[in-house]
Amino acid sequence: MSAHTPAIAPAETTDAALDALAARIGETARRNHHMLVTAESCTGGWIAKTLTDIAGSSAWFECGLVAYSYEAKQALLSVRPQTLEQHGAVSRETVIEMVSGALANTGATLAVAVTGIAGPGGGTEDKPVGTIWVAWKRRGGYPRAEAFHFDGDREAVRRQTVAAALQGLETLAS
Repeated sequence: MSAHTPAIAPAETTDAALDALAARIGETARRNHHMLVTAESCTGGWIAKTLTDIAGSSAWFECGLVAYSYEAKQALLSVRPQTLEQHGAVSRETVIEMVSGALANTGATLAVAVTGIAGPGGGTEDKPVGTIWVAWKRRGGYPRAEAFHFDGDREAVRRQTVAAALQGLETLAS
């Protein structure tokens, strides 16, 4: 994991801030004729929910895939068993395969994928609670993945993950 962890200010994670960000993403996606897909593990569909809370999202939102288990990541997102065995679900390698698989298995043009340890348990010395990987990809482009370490309880970690995922998606949609 990288030593640099971008900060997500609490003001950026309120429901109102997430809704405003989702609305901007939707407008940009609609204007640029993009369709979005989300591939989520630790957020359990929260990114897709935030995006589809926007009226008219069917014009630019393709689908959301929630894949918690190794088997679901393999079946829905084409993550290779070797990747999961060698690197684990919470890794750069896995999140890149998740975001690539989301695009390959849908008609979307933009994708975001998240995997991580939201807590309160499940953390290790190498991957403590709050360890999150987010990846973004445009159809035909190269994926970008970023590691985060968020503080707080399960709700706070998941909320910060949604904000980080949406912020990167806004940049990608432009």
